[in-house]
Amino acid sequence: MTASVNDFVEQLAAVPTVPGRNNFFDHSSPGNAGRRRNLELYLEEMLNRPPKVLLLGEAPGFRGMRITGVPFTNRTMFQGPANSFGLFGPGKGYSLPPEAAEVAAEPTATVMWEVLAELQFLPLLWSACPWHTHVPGKPQSNRTPTVADARAGTPFWQSLAELFGIETVVAVGNVAHRSLLSSGMDVPKVRHPSHGGRSGFKRGLEELFSTGVIRR
Repeated sequence: MTASVNDFVEQLAAVPTVPGRNNFFDHSSPGNAGRRRNLELYLEEMLNRPPKVLLLGEAPGFRGMRITGVPFTNRTMFQGPANSFGLFGPGKGYSLPPEAAEVAAEPTATVMWEVLAELQFLPLLWSACPWHTHVPGKPQSNRTPTVADARAGTPFWQSLAELFGIETVVAVGNVAHRSLLSSGMDVPKVRHPSHGGRSGFKRGLEELFSTGVIRR
C-alpha cells in the first residue's frame, strides 16, 4: 500500500461523526477497519489502471458504500464473480462486516457498473460527501447531503483528483454538480443512475464521449 493512499484513508477516518452524518471509516468501531482496508484495496487497484476521469456522485447509501467502504458497490459485488473490469469478487481481498448479510444490496451500484461495462469505461468513482448522510436518529435511512456536508467532503475529492492526475471531473447528479460549482469548477453533469436514471446516465456519458469531453 502506498503512503499516499494510507494517508488519504486515515484523513478520511479522522473526520468526526455528527448527528445525521456517519463516518463509517473512523476508529470508533472495530468493524470500520475492514471498510478502511476495502477502500485502500480499491484505490491501490485503480492507481494501477490509472483512470483520467473522476465521476463524482452524491453520498454513500446505507445499503452500498456504508456497508462495503467502496464507492458505488454493494455486498453482492464482493461475494459474486469478478466484474467485467476484474475489480471485485472472490480472491480480491475484500471483506464484508457481519451485518452485511441482513442488508439488501444497493441497486444503484449494480446499475452503475452495468453501464460502465457496456461502455467499456473505467473512471474513478467517489462522492461529493464521502460519509453516510441519514435522517438523525435513523441510521438505516438516506438523506440528501447539505451544502455543509458537501463542503466537508470537498478536500477529499480534490486530494483524489491530485493523487490520480485526473484530467476531467464529471458530476453525477445535482448534489455533486452544486458542490463542484461552489468550489469554482464548472464541469459537465450527467443524470444520476438511481431512481430510473439508468438510460439518462448512459446517454449522458455517451454524449460526453462523442463530443470529446471525456475519453475511455
